[in-house]
Amino acid sequence: MLEQLLIFTRGGLILWTCGNALKGSPIDALIRSCLLEERSAETFFSYDAPAGGAAYNLKWAFHNDLGLVFVAVYQRILHLLYVDDLLAAVRREFSQIYDPKRTAYDEFDEIFRQLQKEAEARAEEMRKSKQSNRAPLMAGKKQGAGAGQRAGSQGNAKQKGGKGSSGKDDGDGELGKGRGLSNGQENGTKEHSRAPSVVVKGKENGAPVSGAFDVNKLQKLRPKGGKKTDTGTGKASKAEPKKIVKKNRVWDDSPSDSKLDFTDPADEKGDEVVDFGKADHGESMMDKEEIVNSESESEEDEEVESTKPGTKKKGWFSSMFQSIAGNAVLDKADLKPALKALKDRLMTKNVAEEIAEKLCESVAASLEGKKLGSFTRVSSTVQTAMEEALLRILTPKRSIDILRDVHAAKEQGKPYVVVFVGVNGVGKSTNLAKVAYWLLQHDISVMMAACDTFRSGAVEQLRTHARRLQIPIFEKGYEKDPAIVAREAILEASRNNSDVVLVDTAGRMQDNEPLMRALSKLINLNNPDLVLFVGEALVGNDAVDQLSKFNQKLADLSTVPNARLIDGILLTKFDTIDDKVGAALSMVYISGAPVMFVGCGQSYTDLKKLNVKSIVKTLLK
Repeated sequence: MLEQLLIFTRGGLILWTCGNALKGSPIDALIRSCLLEERSAETFFSYDAPAGGAAYNLKWAFHNDLGLVFVAVYQRILHLLYVDDLLAAVRREFSQIYDPKRTAYDEFDEIFRQLQKEAEARAEEMRKSKQSNRAPLMAGKKQGAGAGQRAGSQGNAKQKGGKGSSGKDDGDGELGKGRGLSNGQENGTKEHSRAPSVVVKGKENGAPVSGAFDVNKLQKLRPKGGKKTDTGTGKASKAEPKKIVKKNRVWDDSPSDSKLDFTDPADEKGDEVVDFGKADHGESMMDKEEIVNSESESEEDEEVESTKPGTKKKGWFSSMFQSIAGNAVLDKADLKPALKALKDRLMTKNVAEEIAEKLCESVAASLEGKKLGSFTRVSSTVQTAMEEALLRILTPKRSIDILRDVHAAKEQGKPYVVVFVGVNGVGKSTNLAKVAYWLLQHDISVMMAACDTFRSGAVEQLRTHARRLQIPIFEKGYEKDPAIVAREAILEASRNNSDVVLVDTAGRMQDNEPLMRALSKLINLNNPDLVLFVGEALVGNDAVDQLSKFNQKLADLSTVPNARLIDGILLTKFDTIDDKVGAALSMVYISGAPVMFVGCGQSYTDLKKLNVKSIVKTLLK
């Protein structure tokens, strides 16, 4: 049974509703987690009410021209087949009586009841027709099995005159043949019916994937007349002068004239004698406002529609008339070429393929059925819609002002704890030192906690940063429990009145179960104020896998009901990617966490904020 059906505008005004009271807030969760995050192309949304309440599935439909949203809510345990049909009917009927000046539609109650009865009747008829179609198939299977058994019994009767044992064996063989024949015919029929789908789904069902090694490609890459080339090179090598003879090794103990050791002088203990003064590298880039040129670049937008094969190019007069009239209603066929070009452009900017596909589907769902404006083209309309979608995704949904949160924690008499997590080699320790330097410039006392007790040299690396920045570091060496080290560091910071504790953790792959379990223990035991995921800006499709599995492992391995997930993202090596900025979009889309810092160099000042408008402009350039 349908729990609730709701009709509201894109501005949030509820026009009509029907049904029972819902447990929790499934509609709010749908808007916040799906519609605002450009995931509207998905087929349904699942919602679990808090405190062990009901579990709902939500389906929705849009009327983009009128700006209406239709949402149906039903319990997950019920598999209602008529929901999509009912939403389409409600959308069709309500759009005929909709008036932007009205806010109440009481007369739609009777119309909805009639539509629901018709949809349920159609679903029941479809269910009965499927059952009636299954009956002949089952009868055919039984007849085939009966024919096989009869053939086997006839074989047994024929062989009774011979040896008893051999007769039984032969009879069994005939029976096996009969069964094999019937099964073989059925399987052959099924395989024949499946054959077209196998061809269509070549990548999923065994066809060679694009990343696999292909001998045919190698043969194509070989230059023509390869053998002749080899013989020519052989002759040329014969004509070469003498080979360079290796010099004899000098075995005596005489010292070499050339200086090979360029390291700094060391004391007797082996420690380098370096005078670390307080590092002052200037103002951090976090406090500098980045100026972005708002003028649009003069680019000629290509008409994607005219490049479609098999379509005639419109004449000058007809295209001019259509652009002036502006009454063309957009459908999937009109949007497909422009979205295909936009998807390819996003993927060249290092956006994960899965994310680019979902974004284009969401934009298509938001534009389908809309009327094209005057003097506008499909490509420019799609571009504008995608730009708005990217701005919504990349703009943080909550405050990312760490300085304000630090002062709020200081007033409560406790340190503000930040935990840095991520895979191996992304630059967690280096960027932790950059964040520490930025906090020091705002007169905030910082303490480092060396909780990477797994990698050799990790404690020494953090100790060097602490010495250069002249800030305290809490360390317990190697092979210790990181969760206990972090807890002791927080207690030490409370005794010393430190404002912020920056916790460095070991790099770990998202599939490493023991290390992920240790990370979950550290977060659950210490309950940090901020969990920062440090990721490279160089990754493409792997960004989706890393973040989704990190969040999934933290949720699965948590010992508390409300598991702590990733709160923010720190993107490193941003200065090495040129215009390939798609990793920022992939990470934000898959996790919902904002990009709080961007590492763009090797020095302590090379840390800045993410400029959302600049990223969107680069993605669509």
